[in-house]
Amino acid sequence: MERKFMNRSNHKRIIISGGGTGGHIFPAISVANALRRIDPETEILFVGAEGRMEMEKIPAAGYRIVGLPVAGLYRSLTFKNIKVILKLFKSLGMAKKIIMEFNPDVVVGVGGYVSGPVLRQAGKLGIPTLIQEQNSYAGVTNKLLAKKASAICVAYDGMEKYFPAEKIIKTGNPVRQNFDNLKSLQGEALSFFNLDNNSPVILVLGGSLGAGTINNTLAGKIERIKESSCQWLWQTGKNYFENVNTLVSLSFSKNIIVQGFINRMDYAYAAADIIISRAGAGTISELCLVGKPVILVPSPNVAEDHQTKNALALAEHRAAILIPDDKANNILVEEAIRLVSDKNEQELLSGNILNMADRDADIRIAEEVLKLAGK
Repeated sequence: MERKFMNRSNHKRIIISGGGTGGHIFPAISVANALRRIDPETEILFVGAEGRMEMEKIPAAGYRIVGLPVAGLYRSLTFKNIKVILKLFKSLGMAKKIIMEFNPDVVVGVGGYVSGPVLRQAGKLGIPTLIQEQNSYAGVTNKLLAKKASAICVAYDGMEKYFPAEKIIKTGNPVRQNFDNLKSLQGEALSFFNLDNNSPVILVLGGSLGAGTINNTLAGKIERIKESSCQWLWQTGKNYFENVNTLVSLSFSKNIIVQGFINRMDYAYAAADIIISRAGAGTISELCLVGKPVILVPSPNVAEDHQTKNALALAEHRAAILIPDDKANNILVEEAIRLVSDKNEQELLSGNILNMADRDADIRIAEEVLKLAGK
């Protein structure tokens, strides 16, 4: 379809669509920031899903976002999926209207089901589209959108099995910020979280929404954690915060700091001696830049178990310790306490994970977006 839109200014306009989890949202913000660093006059509009966390996090980062009523399909056979399909058709109509009013040069999809209707309508309107696939296993939405996409930015080799090889550009995954100054932030970071500098700090990250296995494991080992000589900075995720915070308060554990969501991740990483984390693609990319010793507990509740594949890519190079989700309850806490006292292994893991860091992915992706905008 030929584009017959409103008159526009000379600077570039970009729509970025996606979300649902921090793993999609923070890379999207990083790309937007990179676009603005290259050209501060670039106009950027985000399109997210109503009621999801992007509707809060994107405005907090200084960008405008509009929401679509789109929702994900239920995996079981249920009449609720009829409502989901109706929301999809409504979202397609709204996406077309948003695109025609904003008149973008390029539309970028960063994952999550909301990017489906937006990139589909952009393709039908003749607007170049770019997909940013973070994982080693491509999601359903991105695989469906790939045929019409102009370019596909990936972080892993071997993505030809999911996408047309001629469209693939290996850029790495963008992360939320630069972490080169963590050592200089350590004092500020410890004060920020009310931690002291006499005991090592174990940072626990289950993701922005939380991880049941990690939270339940630590909750069941509160007495062991309380007795340890470590300080525990525990991000529970918003879904688990209230219960965990109550449990920790009742245990009178002075060495456990509970946070629902940590906004100052640079401080959290600066304070940490070791890190316990899930193994989402964006998180892995970030941890490589941070360069701290890491214990990864991959979530089994993702397509094709791609978090385990992400974690194995590090564990096979002695760049992280991998603990399977079903083993975490038995060994996670003891392994963390052991590692925090083993300086030699910490140095080995830290050096190896730093060697796997992929820097400037946000700029590389932004440059590809602007190339498409210039065509």
